[in-house]
Amino acid sequence: MNTLIVEDDIEIAKNLMDGLTQNNFICTHVADGQLGFDLALKNQFQLIITDIMLPGLDGLEMITRLRSEKIDTPVLILTAKRSLDERVLGLQSGGDDYLVKPFAFVELLARAKNLVKRYSPILKTENTQAAHEFKFHDLSINLLTREVYRNSKKIELQAKEFQLLDFFMKNPNVPLSKNQILEKIWGYNFDPQTNVVDVLVYRLRGKVDKDYGQTYIQTIKGIGYVLKTE
Repeated sequence: MNTLIVEDDIEIAKNLMDGLTQNNFICTHVADGQLGFDLALKNQFQLIITDIMLPGLDGLEMITRLRSEKIDTPVLILTAKRSLDERVLGLQSGGDDYLVKPFAFVELLARAKNLVKRYSPILKTENTQAAHEFKFHDLSINLLTREVYRNSKKIELQAKEFQLLDFFMKNPNVPLSKNQILEKIWGYNFDPQTNVVDVLVYRLRGKVDKDYGQTYIQTIKGIGYVLKTE
């Protein structure tokens, strides 16, 4: 599992490198956010582990830029800050999971393996292809090729946007609460008053609904969202 570690604390970086290497991860380490960004653009990593406070380019900005370049490598954020706002900001920037310092290595290892497994490409076979294709009127999603089309026009989605659309497409006309979406996409029970779900839905709407006459992703006030026709 090819992993990029972006961490300027040398002791933490060394411990991560040693522990992950012993668990069959292939690790590359840099101590600068800009160098991490450059490496992630040029190489196919299966996982990025990054601190937030970094020289050159901070971790959140690095993640934001990677997502803008359509780099969907899962990112585990390490943060010394414990506030909910800080964690939510990391997820809104495009991070996939977070861990507060100090942390137990066994927990980091479990989260790292989970992220790699969750985002590993699904192998395409003739027998499974049909089971991974979903349609809702003129909107379609293929979980094997990770392609999305609406009215025959291809739509590019980031990893979490794709996950959310997948959740909607498998549950058409079923109201999904914010807590259900938080649990499904991030695996955590956050305070439902945070707007991380709203931000993700807004981004997805901007790609699958904005330029089309029919809106599919509907808001259910006080509950959440649903995929249905108006």
